[in-house]
Amino acid sequence: MSGDTPDGSGNGTRVVRAGRRPEWTQGIVSAPVWRASTILYESVAHLRASAAKDTHHRLFYGRRGTPTQWSLADALTELEPGAEATFLYPSGVAAIAAALLAVLSPGDELLLVDSAYDPTRNLSNGLLKRMGITTRFYDPMIGAGIADLIGPNTRAVFLESPGSLTFEVQDIPAIAAAARARGVVTLLDNTWATPLRLPAMALGIDLSILACTKYVTGHSDTMLGSVTSTAEHWPALRDTSFQLGQTVSPDDAWLGSRGLRTMALRLDRHAESALTIARWLKTRSEVAAVLHPALADCPGSEYFHRDFTGGAGLFAFELAGGGEAERAALIDTLDLFGIGYSWGGFESLALPVDPARYRTATRWNRGPLVRLNIGLEDPADLIADLERGFAAWAAAAR
Repeated sequence: MSGDTPDGSGNGTRVVRAGRRPEWTQGIVSAPVWRASTILYESVAHLRASAAKDTHHRLFYGRRGTPTQWSLADALTELEPGAEATFLYPSGVAAIAAALLAVLSPGDELLLVDSAYDPTRNLSNGLLKRMGITTRFYDPMIGAGIADLIGPNTRAVFLESPGSLTFEVQDIPAIAAAARARGVVTLLDNTWATPLRLPAMALGIDLSILACTKYVTGHSDTMLGSVTSTAEHWPALRDTSFQLGQTVSPDDAWLGSRGLRTMALRLDRHAESALTIARWLKTRSEVAAVLHPALADCPGSEYFHRDFTGGAGLFAFELAGGGEAERAALIDTLDLFGIGYSWGGFESLALPVDPARYRTATRWNRGPLVRLNIGLEDPADLIADLERGFAAWAAAAR
């Protein structure tokens, strides 16, 4: 469902109009690709005067951006009610790293949800640890109980809702309120929902992170990330990102802007098809459970129906028995589902996932999981493909 949003505009209208300032587009419907490294100045005085000013949204040097990047960044900011600005990155992981480095210093503590994306865990257990930053993992269903974990050195709480492997939906407003009461920054990986489905800052989040590689670009051909910030944290985010030398090529930013214009339509189709297939999977004897946030037996489903304006195309199901060989037989038999990482593109994907390897604060003791990205194919065709996969799973189990 598209629906209305907190600013009163429908999602389709928002993604079509966002980021199209006349100074970026110069009368062209889509902002052109401005490629640049060196920017020329009229004189030494002009150069020095320019360097002394804020270079945000002003031509200064190619690494600081051109109207191509600014158009996409502005569009993402406009989609997030309460946001100040957005910085773009060459991948979702780069966005996560810059956001965390902007708010954490040696000696600080990070509270990280136990269902987080594996590269986020690796960053915390690797680079942040080497910098003297401590990470504690917490149960995704902790809600307001996060207040009991906040200590004197806690500076940030990182959320991912739903989790990208196990799909628990967090009580975002409760966690954000508890953190804000103690002066702790909240960061949310909002890639699954995008701001079209989950208005993060309206729920109290300070920094909202997207792997734009997924739904923003929508065509599995671009690496791109973003962090959208409140006014309070924008200077630190921008300065940290500049110091890290983070930049995005104008060609990739242009692909992001192009994908953004159809994102509302694609999300509607992804979500509708995914829910159709999830409900069908619940009728199958081969399936022990379906982990889709809209279904009542998914942990945190009540928060999904309270806080989200719609679904997306990514979910998982648990097989009723078998092991690695049987799961592989199912996935290998599929024709319309590719086997590959990432998601959010127009094509469907199936992937074996093993969450137990990535848990420390909570236990995961369930059967083999298969994660599905439901693309834009006809749901009936995808269901027929999964039926063939289940036949292969049953044959391998004999």
